Parts: sequence; C-alpha cells; structure tokens
Amino acid sequence: MDVEGEASRILAELRAQADPVRAENEKRYLKSGFAHIGVPVPALRKVATSSVRITPTRDDLVALAKALWNVTDEGRPVHEARMAAIEILTKRASSLEPNDLGMAERLVRDSASWVYVDQIAEKVVGGLVLRYPDLATALDAWVSDPYMWIRRTAVLALLAGVRTGNPDLERLDRFGDALIGEREFFIRKALGWVLRELSKKDPGWVVAWVEPRVGIMSGVTLREAVRRLPAEDAARILGR
Repeated sequence: MDVEGEASRILAELRAQADPVRAENEKRYLKSGFAHIGVPVPALRKVATSSVRITPTRDDLVALAKALWNVTDEGRPVHEARMAAIEILTKRASSLEPNDLGMAERLVRDSASWVYVDQIAEKVVGGLVLRYPDLATALDAWVSDPYMWIRRTAVLALLAGVRTGNPDLERLDRFGDALIGEREFFIRKALGWVLRELSKKDPGWVVAWVEPRVGIMSGVTLREAVRRLPAEDAARILGR
C-alpha cells in the first residue's frame, strides 16, 4: 500500500464533501479545538474503510491510521482525519497484535473527547484483550491513571467481553469499586454503561452488585445500571 498516497486520497475525498455549517455545529457540540470539515459519519466511514476493503498487512494498517491521525490544518488536528483513522483500525482490529496496545494507549492519551476514545476503548483495546487475555493486566494500571480518558478506556474495554458473552466479572467488580466515588461525569457514565450492557445478559449479577452500593453510587451510574433491569428490580433499587 502507498500509505501516504492513500491518506491523501482519503483526505481529499473527505474535503470534497465538506459542509461548513455542519462543521461549525459539530465543533460547537463537541466543544472542539480541532479543525472540522463537516462530513456525516456514514459518508466518512465509507471513504475510510474503502482503503481496507481487502485486508491490509498489519504494518500498512497501522501506518495508514497513524498518517491520518497526524493530519493537521493550520497546526490543528483534523477531526475527520482522526475519525477515519479510528474507523480503519476498528474495521480491521483483528489484524492488530499485542504490541499494538501501546499504540492504542498513545492514541487515547492524544485524545480529548469521548468521540475518539470510545471506539478505541471497546473495539481496539477491548478486542486485543479478548484475543490476548494477558494484556488485561494493563487495564489494572489504567483504571487508576491520572488521565481521565485512560480510566474511561479501562472500563469501556470490558464492553467487548460483555457483548460477546465472556464478561470479565472479576475486573468489573474491582474497577467498579475503584471508580464508584469518581467525580468525573464521563467515568460515572462509562461504569453505568457497562453495567447496563451486562444487565441484558446477566441481570442477577448487576442487581447483586448495584443494590448494596446504592448509597454511594452516583445518580448517572445508577440510572444507567438499572435502565435494562427487570422493572421490579429497577423499581426496588431506585426506591432505596
């Protein structure tokens, strides 16, 4: 693959679909300091993933993602280029190797919004941990990291196992107790989100974990956690 040429093609196709009004609205919604082109997600995804319709080598995949991630406009990262990098990585996440966990961590540390972090957390980090379980020890360190988006990644990485029916309940238990007093909204929301997804398959575990912690759990975590529980259980828990 001509990585630089492919990155230039993707960027040119994205710019050809520029919508300045959408760009300003999106920039305002995300409270973003990045440059925005204004391309809807479905169109962006179609342009980005056309590069990896045929499975590239791992090296080409990572190189293309890095090239897009590093695109700037007047010194500012380009939102759509970074989103394209994420789409490429998540589309071919099965090609990634254990050492790529470090790359994923660097991308998260270079992010400042859920819009970049969440897919990396679940599809890239979570996917790697599912395929290489020993990598989960990294999450044990991340859950207490000073950077809020790394902590969110540690929690959301557990979603991959939840969705595939192989939840890491031991880590969810530990991470939940470690983060239950969090002041950051995005951490509280992430914990509730994982509990909500787990409740679709194992409501009993969620009830047993949430009920004794109602008094110390944030409202946003609690509301998310009970959202998909049986009505009787949710009403009893909320009534406490």
